[in-house]
Amino acid sequence: MTKISASGIVGIDLGTTNSAAAVMIGGEPVIIPSEEGLTPYGKMFPSVVAFTDENERLVGELARMHAVENPDRTVSGIKRKMGTSHKVKIGPREYTPQEISAMILQKIKMDAEEYLGTEVEKAVITVPAYFNDNQRIATKEAGRIAGLEVVRLINEPTAASLAYGLDKEKKEELKIAVLDLGAGTFDVTILKLREELFKVISTSGDTQLGGLDMDEKLVEFMLKELEKEYRLDIRRDKKAMQKLRSATERAKIDLSTASSTNIGISFPFVELGLNQNMNLDLSREEMEELIKPVIQRLDEPINQALEDAKLAPEHIDKVVLVGGPTRMPVVREKIERFFGKEAERGIDPMECVAKGAAIQAGVLAGEIDDVLLLDVIPLSLGIETSGGIFTPIMERNTTIPVDESEIFTTSKDNQMRMAIHVLQGERAMAADNTTLGLFSFDDIPVAPKRTPLIDVAFDIDADGILNVSAEDLDTSKRREIRIEGSTKLSEEEIGGMIKKAKRHEKEDKKRRESIETLNQAKAIIDAAELAIKEMYEDEGVNEQGKGEVKKGVLQLKEGMKGEVEGDIDIQKIKKDAEELKRIMQKMLIDKGEGEE
Repeated sequence: MTKISASGIVGIDLGTTNSAAAVMIGGEPVIIPSEEGLTPYGKMFPSVVAFTDENERLVGELARMHAVENPDRTVSGIKRKMGTSHKVKIGPREYTPQEISAMILQKIKMDAEEYLGTEVEKAVITVPAYFNDNQRIATKEAGRIAGLEVVRLINEPTAASLAYGLDKEKKEELKIAVLDLGAGTFDVTILKLREELFKVISTSGDTQLGGLDMDEKLVEFMLKELEKEYRLDIRRDKKAMQKLRSATERAKIDLSTASSTNIGISFPFVELGLNQNMNLDLSREEMEELIKPVIQRLDEPINQALEDAKLAPEHIDKVVLVGGPTRMPVVREKIERFFGKEAERGIDPMECVAKGAAIQAGVLAGEIDDVLLLDVIPLSLGIETSGGIFTPIMERNTTIPVDESEIFTTSKDNQMRMAIHVLQGERAMAADNTTLGLFSFDDIPVAPKRTPLIDVAFDIDADGILNVSAEDLDTSKRREIRIEGSTKLSEEEIGGMIKKAKRHEKEDKKRRESIETLNQAKAIIDAAELAIKEMYEDEGVNEQGKGEVKKGVLQLKEGMKGEVEGDIDIQKIKKDAEELKRIMQKMLIDKGEGEE
């Protein structure tokens, strides 16, 4: 393990489908490769957690593979449940979204420590711009459980804008639209960029809109095709459904670069004693028609962000696209048509959020001093007043950090108690917005209605997390709380989860060693099979040498058969791999002597 000179703070893109981390090295943001190496998602890895039947925990690509065989013990898309009371049940145990997210963050922490050669304790984590207070706090809790101090939360589109603007000339003011379409969320951020100042002027979005919604449209189409062509209804077969979802996701990715693709799936119905193979050709045009309702939903957040910024599409100088689904031609073409200009091509949409988080980490660590970031709150904040009305104290798109206050009074004579119901949202009635907290201001002196004066103050920190205080201006009595939301975990719960996470460290490191051994074994098999192919054309190698190599390959492959299920003897694989390597080295030496 070689230590690399870098900031002590990593930037993390904790995504719905895939996650990534980056760090500043030599003044540049560098993506930290996942332990799996290059996956179908580049250096990112799937945000998937799985538990084997033996309760071994898998995270990343191995967990995604596990989903096909054991969907009931596999968790994906947990980001959409952050900040809610949702629980994931695996066997007798229930997990909160914070715990599952912490397992993903723990993997990132381990990958980063392996790459950097030093302990990682601090992180900047990105969140969708439209995440509310509950969701932001849940994200920070996940970081704590994983053993990370979350020094800052940063909005994903803002992070992307940092990655975009770091190396650019900033002499003139630019108005930039950053559109972040991920698997689960869609964010639109309008910002002004001038010299070293990044100022967000509006943000809008939809936390339930993304690539997963496109996948659902394709899955529904495939289910209908199965019923029509094969008279099969697999909706109740979880394994078959997982296979179908994986195949449709691959097809969607393929159609970003190809005009058509073939979807081939084998459904083994063991209980029925049959094996049904499905083959279906799908064109890009057909796919685009199927997902049209999802694409149309992009309009509202874009229009809202422009309206809040008091700008028209033609006022935007640069358009930046973020997230895997923005690679799809139908998405890119729609957005370019809307703004009347081509989107920027210089940013990898899958990596820019993590790189932006690393740049923010560099700013906080004092490594970068020429970047200033001013972010905004995505939704209005206020309290419930008489008649169930929502009265905003802070309007959405207010620059943070910030504090604001308003004076309220009683609505009844001799009222001695005031309930302060803190809300977030844009609806006129309190009941239609999100509750962040509720506390009581008691012992108000007896007086006629509208006489007492209670000053309610909101203070938002740089993470977008809210603190609320109330003060009686006559008596100076004061009450303040940190709004933590209904899904707040107790200190005892967080402490217990941190201990559990620590207990898993040895298990995770052992799993890493196993993965490294398997990867090395696969590399040796590839080299040996190439050598076998060359041997048939080379008379300088004796038959015994050829036979030994072939036997070694078969033995190593036999030992790796149970890799997906985890039913393998890793020490035997290591021993067999070393033996095959020795045989090949001997063969090369013997061949060299013969030529001399």
